[in-house]
Amino acid sequence: MTEKFIRTEKLIGKENLEKLKNSHIAVFGIGGVGGYVTEALIRAGVGKIDIIDNDTISESNINRQIIATTDKIGEYKVDVMKERILKINPQAEVNAYNTLYLPQTADMFDFTKYNYVVDAVDNVTAKIELVLRANATNTPIISSMGTGNKLDPTMFCVSDIYKTEVCPLAKVMRYELKKRGIKKLKVVFSKEKPLTNQRPPASISFVPSSAGLIIASEVVKDIIFKD
Repeated sequence: MTEKFIRTEKLIGKENLEKLKNSHIAVFGIGGVGGYVTEALIRAGVGKIDIIDNDTISESNINRQIIATTDKIGEYKVDVMKERILKINPQAEVNAYNTLYLPQTADMFDFTKYNYVVDAVDNVTAKIELVLRANATNTPIISSMGTGNKLDPTMFCVSDIYKTEVCPLAKVMRYELKKRGIKKLKVVFSKEKPLTNQRPPASISFVPSSAGLIIASEVVKDIIFKD
């Protein structure tokens, strides 16, 4: 064990830290939610991670995305995230895919090799495809529902998609997944009613980040407590 993970080992034990080190996680979407998911997983000791996003950092990302700084504007998010990961843990194995995940590109990714998949994308078509692929390979997946137009991070909770309420994105996902015979999906969603219906969604620093950290905690707990 290196010194950087000594506090984590004291909390979860050497065996569980080793589980995280040997885990291979895929995070789809490296934005306001996915960036914090990735950061937290790497700092928790996850040893191998795939990050997937085709977007570049813009000035408007600075208010909420952990990788967004003025010196990185215009750079690809996955490249900046990979650089950051390796500064945190040079021993981590990082696969960065500058790719827009959609049904047309889904075959690029073999879900059987992942211990867990994180859906942090904001495209409904992509979200549905991620769930279908994970379901087909029996790969654990957790999906982020809407974090825009919200102000209260304490209103986030972990639930099954069919027990969600209020969230407009969750409503669409419930309908689409039910049509496709998907019986369950772990999600993080907010019970807070949107403060505005602006498009693109309004946002603030501490809301998407909170959802991302909750997702990371669920991934870690599911991995270390899995029988």
